Amino acid sequence: MNRIDARFSDLRASGGTALIPFITAGDPLPDATVALMHALVEAGADVIELGVPFSDPMADGPVIQHADERALRNRVGTADILQWVREFRECDSETPVVLMGYLNPIEIHGIERFAREAADAGVDGVLVVDCPIEEDATLQPLRDAGLQRILLVAPTTSDVRLARAIDAAEGYLYYVSFAGITGAAKLSTADIAQRVAAIRAGAKVPVAVGFGIKDAQSAKAVAAFADAVVIGSALVGALAGAVTSDEVCRGAHGFLAPIRGALDGR
Repeated sequence: MNRIDARFSDLRASGGTALIPFITAGDPLPDATVALMHALVEAGADVIELGVPFSDPMADGPVIQHADERALRNRVGTADILQWVREFRECDSETPVVLMGYLNPIEIHGIERFAREAADAGVDGVLVVDCPIEEDATLQPLRDAGLQRILLVAPTTSDVRLARAIDAAEGYLYYVSFAGITGAAKLSTADIAQRVAAIRAGAKVPVAVGFGIKDAQSAKAVAAFADAVVIGSALVGALAGAVTSDEVCRGAHGFLAPIRGALDGR
């Protein structure tokens, strides 16, 4: 069983909500990436979304844009990220890792080569923001290599496209809570709860909600109707000023642990 499926199966059995933090690979310090991933797990992460830096991250707001810029200035590339996943797997064989990014870096690396190397490194899934469901066949090599393709849906997704995404979804379905960029300061749970409930009713996989979740309070509110909460910009922003690996890890643990506590009712 894929690690993503296994993790959500365990959570269903325990009645828990998955906590999925997003970090930009190589930011704020390339050498701290593996230690940061372990710190997230220690703080309660169920799945890690590892952002692949890209020069034109169209779905991301300023916080993640700047994180991408910092990582790219440090020459972080696909080979580095896959090596960090391999190192992470030396001590953690259970926590699912999803690479999240854009199609261009995958195409430059070579789709078949990327799929093979990512699977060999221990990646479990890939979320490609700018590859719509209509172009799903483009990324078939990912599925062929055993990687799950995580799909995005949004409030503006038509019923026809939603049905197609639900049918093709693997791992979990990522629901974008509003039409906008990451990090925007607007999250109305009343507006999205009904939509998420309808999607969950038809989906074969868990539904995760992201965009606009910033803290324990907003995470707990979303957990009332979602299978998982994704938190990215707020975490990336909290780590941006760290200058040592220890500082990065302490910051990550301090940020994420209260959210894990809120999801668990502590």
